[in-house]
Amino acid sequence: MRTARELSDPRATLRAGLPDRYLTPDDIAEIFEVPKETVYQWRKKRMGPPGFRIGKHLRYDPTDVLAHVAERKSTDQDAA
Repeated sequence: MRTARELSDPRATLRAGLPDRYLTPDDIAEIFEVPKETVYQWRKKRMGPPGFRIGKHLRYDPTDVLAHVAERKSTDQDAA
């Protein structure tokens, strides 16, 4: 059973398994511990996890976020 803190912490949600909702830019900023503006810059430069729009709202699929992290880890290990 997860604690209330884990339920409100997107990083704990990703560690425990995929959440049953799409993530917001605020979630992404909290997960990666960066300012929300950085998330928007990543999107503009096509550097971060791929996002998509639902109407005017930007959302991220948790599977895409996990894939992005795995790709970054692989790239960093290959460079080392």
